[in-house]
Amino acid sequence: MPEGDTVYLAAQRLHAALAGKPLRKTDFRVPRLATVDLAGKTVEAVVARGKHLFFQLTGDVRIHTHFKMDGAWHLYRPGEKWRGRPAWQARVVLESSDWTAVGFQLPVLELVDRDGERRVVDTLGPDPLGDSWNADEALRRLTRDGDRTISAALLDQSVMAGPGNVYRCEICFLRGLHPWTSVANIAEPERIVDLTRRLLEANRGRSQRVTTGDPRPGRELWVYGRAGRPCRRCGRPVRRRQGEPTPDGERLTFWCEHCQPPPARAS
Repeated sequence: MPEGDTVYLAAQRLHAALAGKPLRKTDFRVPRLATVDLAGKTVEAVVARGKHLFFQLTGDVRIHTHFKMDGAWHLYRPGEKWRGRPAWQARVVLESSDWTAVGFQLPVLELVDRDGERRVVDTLGPDPLGDSWNADEALRRLTRDGDRTISAALLDQSVMAGPGNVYRCEICFLRGLHPWTSVANIAEPERIVDLTRRLLEANRGRSQRVTTGDPRPGRELWVYGRAGRPCRRCGRPVRRRQGEPTPDGERLTFWCEHCQPPPARAS
């Protein structure tokens, strides 16, 4: 599932392949951009902003994409057969002399200028993987609505830009928090902010996300995707429930009721 670390790694790889190179061919395979031709423009940088990715081109042109649930960028050498995704899922193809970048199943694909990029970024909270990370601001945004659940707050990109459903479940487990604990009932919420950044930092160079410290297959995560299997700490079954509503639909929540007990009810 693409989250901030996945987008960061994609941006790093795309930047290394394309930055400083003129595009010799572009092919936008969505109706509203079908006639656009950016051949001749040079890729100045490819950058991640939370879960958003921007190709910054000469002439104040930006290609803005977002993976949502299913999107991906692949890199191929010229003439190399595309792998992993069928060609009909391609939404955009960018060719330089050395590389072909193919964006598959991108639900957000648009052209914007510098101001358009800024408008997107201005809706986001501090990015744990960004150069301008501000832990104090992230904490302020996390705690500004104490009635909100920690689950909802961790998915809100205006709080912190990057963490998604996997990190939401894993962070709650690591902090021993029931997913529907209200933010006001969390002691030391600054530790949530710190843990979020440390986890994304630890995974920004990996293609496989690891929160347990054990990268062996099947051992990478504490609770996410492990419904009905034994909790790695206590052995009780991990639970699953259709969870927080988001603009992309409801997300599944995974947790251990023993290690993450519900908050005590006020008497």
